[in-house]
Amino acid sequence: MPLGWIYGKIADIRNARFDRGRLASSDLGARTISIGNITAGGTGKTPLVILVCQLLAGRGKRVCVLTRGHGRKDVRSRVVVSNGKRVMANAVTAGDEPVEIATRLLGKAVVVADADRVGAAEWAKGEFGVTTFVLDDGFQHRYAKRDVDIVCIDALEPFGRGKMLPFGRLREPLHNLRRANAVIITRANLVSDVEAIKAEIRKHNPDCRIFVAGTRTADVQLLGKFIDPLAPEHSDADNDLRHVAHATAFAFCGIGNPKSFFDQLRKENYQLAGTHEFADHHKYDQNDADKVIALARTAGAGFLLTTAKDAVKLAGLHFSLPCFVLISDVVLDDRESFAAML
Repeated sequence: MPLGWIYGKIADIRNARFDRGRLASSDLGARTISIGNITAGGTGKTPLVILVCQLLAGRGKRVCVLTRGHGRKDVRSRVVVSNGKRVMANAVTAGDEPVEIATRLLGKAVVVADADRVGAAEWAKGEFGVTTFVLDDGFQHRYAKRDVDIVCIDALEPFGRGKMLPFGRLREPLHNLRRANAVIITRANLVSDVEAIKAEIRKHNPDCRIFVAGTRTADVQLLGKFIDPLAPEHSDADNDLRHVAHATAFAFCGIGNPKSFFDQLRKENYQLAGTHEFADHHKYDQNDADKVIALARTAGAGFLLTTAKDAVKLAGLHFSLPCFVLISDVVLDDRESFAAML
């Protein structure tokens, strides 16, 4: 408990230094929208980043996602994950989530991984003519000023068991939710009621907008088609799922909240013979692929299911069972009001 208390105090002291101007926040020179968490681990943030970029691109904005790129090989380097036309990096050099975002946003957004997001923003404006920045995982990154501060809270585990890291999942005390302009309760379709969550948010920020969001499957693609959609051997991949329509699936993932993925599959009536979870941001090799296949065959499964975040790290691995990628979208309760806020 003392370690958690110390962690929270350090977070509060740091925030106070920004609030009093002792640490400077820099204007990025374009409208800036931050999407982040108050807890560690998966909260459904990445699909929301993708949705926000899609909405902005639909208005003709030149969008750039600025991300640190967790888990990449050299966190000090600047990596252009996507120039908006093609993906230019892999999960090793850029991180799995940035590559997932870049893959989903081809034709809609530039993606740059850099720990120095202020410097990256200045460079990206000159290089790509960016008019709007989206900060991925930006709630604690206060060196960059933002026009809209959005926090995602996972309905399955909303407040990190009420404890700070390392004993809970809170990155900073809950009273810091007062900085948020909006809070999105994600994965709300996987719980029966969100009113208690809303009440807790209101204790700390009575004025912010609260939106409720669910997750749904937007598409299911064969792994090879997801990785390289232009490859001719995958032109009929949309039909492949029919070949395993009466088989049970084996699901695996390495994400912050694996239960959310498995629960979504069951809610959407996938018949699961079994599941297996890896650590968040797991780096896959052929031994992992062989292990998953062995577990799936033992369970009697006819095909595999995984997430888009995992899929970007599976290129070059051999699977003797069909492996499909579940691509998820966010469904907001008040999409028009949310879009207007951006």
